[in-house]
Amino acid sequence: MSSEYSYDEQGQFYPFFIFTLTTIVTLPLTYSLLAPSKDVVSTAPRLQTDYKPEHADLIQAQRTAQKRKQRKVKRAIAVVLGWAVMAGMLYLIVTTQRTTAKIWNPYDILGVSESATDKQIKSHYRKLGLKYHPDKAKPDPAKNETAEMLSDKWVDLTKAYQALTDEEVRNNYIQYGHPDGKQSFSIGIALPKFIISDGNGKYVVLVYALLLGVMLPYYVGSWWYGTQRITKEGVLIESANNLFREYSEDMDEGDLVTALSAGKEFQETLKGDKAESGLATIESRILAEGQLASFAGGLSVKDKEKLEDLDGGVRRKVLALLWAYLGRVELDDQALNTAKYLVAPIAQSLCSSFRAISLAYSNTGPILASFYTSQRLIQAVPPNASPLLQLPHFTPAVVKAVEGDSKNHLTVQEFMDQPDATRRSAAVGNGLLSQEQYKTAVDVAGQLPYLRVAKAFFKVAGERFIIPSSLVTLVVKGRFVPPGSTNVPDVDELDLEDIDPAEDDLDALMGRKKAVKDENGKIVSKEESKPVPPPLTFAPYYSREQSPRWHIFLSDSKQGKMAVPPFTFTTFDQPIFTADGKPTFNMQTLKAQFAAPPQAGTYTFVMHVVCDSYVGFDTKMEVTLAVEDASKAAAMAAEDEISEPEEDSLAGQMSALKGGSVAGTTKPKRRKDDDDSEDDDESGTEEEEDDTSETNTDTEPES
Repeated sequence: MSSEYSYDEQGQFYPFFIFTLTTIVTLPLTYSLLAPSKDVVSTAPRLQTDYKPEHADLIQAQRTAQKRKQRKVKRAIAVVLGWAVMAGMLYLIVTTQRTTAKIWNPYDILGVSESATDKQIKSHYRKLGLKYHPDKAKPDPAKNETAEMLSDKWVDLTKAYQALTDEEVRNNYIQYGHPDGKQSFSIGIALPKFIISDGNGKYVVLVYALLLGVMLPYYVGSWWYGTQRITKEGVLIESANNLFREYSEDMDEGDLVTALSAGKEFQETLKGDKAESGLATIESRILAEGQLASFAGGLSVKDKEKLEDLDGGVRRKVLALLWAYLGRVELDDQALNTAKYLVAPIAQSLCSSFRAISLAYSNTGPILASFYTSQRLIQAVPPNASPLLQLPHFTPAVVKAVEGDSKNHLTVQEFMDQPDATRRSAAVGNGLLSQEQYKTAVDVAGQLPYLRVAKAFFKVAGERFIIPSSLVTLVVKGRFVPPGSTNVPDVDELDLEDIDPAEDDLDALMGRKKAVKDENGKIVSKEESKPVPPPLTFAPYYSREQSPRWHIFLSDSKQGKMAVPPFTFTTFDQPIFTADGKPTFNMQTLKAQFAAPPQAGTYTFVMHVVCDSYVGFDTKMEVTLAVEDASKAAAMAAEDEISEPEEDSLAGQMSALKGGSVAGTTKPKRRKDDDDSEDDDESGTEEEEDDTSETNTDTEPES
């Protein structure tokens, strides 16, 4: 059964247009839906532990709800609808009855072959005249023939005969394809009959008015105003403005926690009756006496005063919830505990926005405060509290027993470096950890990715000297050594080198391959390995899956200013752990490029390597950048280009007898191997010591 839609040579069949348009939209959506996820969180490994904190069900429910929001549900629905529309249009295209105009051909009309002679054509025309001439033809009711149909048939026969016999008509046919001369034509689009039926025009106009006059402006406006309300960090413009007003150069972590409570995003979470309900309960719990701090929530006296200075409302409740979250304070109310875990991820996104504001001011203090606050929000540890609280089952009582009367907190690394007997005797006991809990804490600590920096230096790729305003690369070499690791192999000096690719190695120069040295010291290139993500952050109290990131930036300690903005690293070039969870101790290479100072001289910076997800996993060291004057560097390079005496000359033979080098027997200094000079062994780079600007940044133990 054919459809009611049709088209001819003057129009296009509309289902084909819709099919094409839907295909253009649906295929990319289908690819994005089926393509493997590039999100680090979805591909990163997880630490091997069965530990679950208190209220693990509330935390997991919020993680599941967040994943559900991030799923491609809307995209999947659009893909299904798109394929359904494509299938429907394809069905219409296949089943629609197609009517196409036939080309006017006088031979076909007369029923003679194109090779027929004039005599044959005239003879055949006379025979047709006996049958179809109006005076002789009679309509046949059995064939539904009418006199008008027979008359039209005779007109066609006459035109066809004249086109083949009459000179003028024949010329019209040859020139225009029709005996009557040039014909008019029109172009149009075929539409369903119900659209052009009488009485339906007003409905079509109404639909178009709704689509073009209401829905399209609404969606475009919503998209536009939505993008204008959000910063690139993903927070509301109004929240960013509030953080800007809260900024000060001497902010610490407690001050930043207070500033984060000014975010407008919290109003959506705590709207209606949730705005102030339970505030008195929360404040009474967080302001109770603490075991390690003055208050159970980890507040300082200054933080308490700031909380009390706020008027009642959403902000005060948010700030109280943040302190309850950081102090892991039990609120004995499911709604309040749920809200406690909800505010932390929002505060974390606001903290990223505050960091962007701090970078604009370039003051080191607020920048570091934003990183440290991020660590403590993810780990649910109050400012100035012990990093040991990151470990499973560790409570303030356990921390107090482990640290004793020490004024300085132990890091996880320092705790794990102690003998097992010492750790166990301090942490296990009545009111402390059980043997099973201690084992769980130690197992988790042994899987945490602590990046131990081995070396840091500056270089300019392919050059021996760093000159003003050149593109400098800060190369940081380090290994992931989990706390408490034993049998850590010594550092291979070759791993500390950063090899420049050979000038003719296009793949290495373009970054498709990596330049390394083989066993003979020759520079070769090998395939780049896929980026390796670190394990997901062990953050049992944080209601989001978090992948740790490392940030490297340089600061001027004298001025307290940032010198080079942070470079962020989320993946690494070597595997961090084996398939069974054991550390590989592979040397990782982190690189950051920036412009050298415009003036020659020696510049001393403080390099900060900060992990945004773990407390106490940061590195701080001094690095020195030596910038040579361009003319001096050119003169020194020219001296190296002076040719050595030829091997077959008298001077060359004398030089060889004295142990010197001669032309044809030595390699250029820019490409010499490690065994060409002792200086290379001392510098720890692929070229001689002058090739890079470095300082004594060796922090890797020898064993």
